[in-house]
Amino acid sequence: MTEIVFLIEDDPEGGYAARALGVSIFTQSDDLEMLRQNILDAVRCHFPDAAERPKVVRLHHVHDEVLAL
Repeated sequence: MTEIVFLIEDDPEGGYAARALGVSIFTQSDDLEMLRQNILDAVRCHFPDAAERPKVVRLHHVHDEVLAL
């Protein structure tokens, strides 16, 4: 695996939640900067062997916005 993709969504309780697609990794944080760090830490923890660790972490931020008419 050379790349891992995280889906980032607004957490209903505040902050952000991120989950990896295709791999069982989940993390959350109150702000985006800390979420980025938590994601990198979670990937390092899930893939302790650097040779097997993905080289690229892609973040896909989904932000739903509702407009009233």
